Amino acid sequence: MTLPQNLEELQARMREAVRQHWKAFLIEGILLAVLGLAAIVLPQLAGLAVTILLGWLFLIMGISGLIMTFWAREMPGFWWSLISAALAVLAGGVLLAKPVQGVLTLTIVVGAFFLAEGVATILYALEHRRELSERWSWLLIGGAMDIVISGLIFAGLPGSAEWAIGLLAGLNLMFGGTTLIGMALAARKT
Repeated sequence: MTLPQNLEELQARMREAVRQHWKAFLIEGILLAVLGLAAIVLPQLAGLAVTILLGWLFLIMGISGLIMTFWAREMPGFWWSLISAALAVLAGGVLLAKPVQGVLTLTIVVGAFFLAEGVATILYALEHRRELSERWSWLLIGGAMDIVISGLIFAGLPGSAEWAIGLLAGLNLMFGGTTLIGMALAARKT
């Protein structure tokens, strides 16, 4: 498929693609909202689950990074790549060995993530303002909510670390889900 020559044609194709797949956005939004509500109801369990999941992700990422680093050891930056992969293995191992103790540190990381995600989502919304006239505001609201969630995390430290990850991840999932539901319903109308 080649790119269209003019911007109007590209915008029309994009609108049509979003309209054709509005049901997928709706299903994903409902799933995210339900998972978010479950995490809000059981924040300690959700926080522990997030910690363990991230531990496994770091461990798998680190092991695969080690394998790829040794496989491509002739490439420039071998030692930096090796250090990066080893740190990922170490971080994953620590989170898996002591997930309850890792919750405080992870709470800080999650707060920083929500802040960065919120800013990125707002910038994404502003970029889409031109192409998705009705739907960009839903993205903007989602990004603003991520920034609010980040503020809640940092304001409650260190005492909020026990419940913050699960609760705030649940809120993030719920608002992300409602954002997708809003986008899907707006796309269906066009």
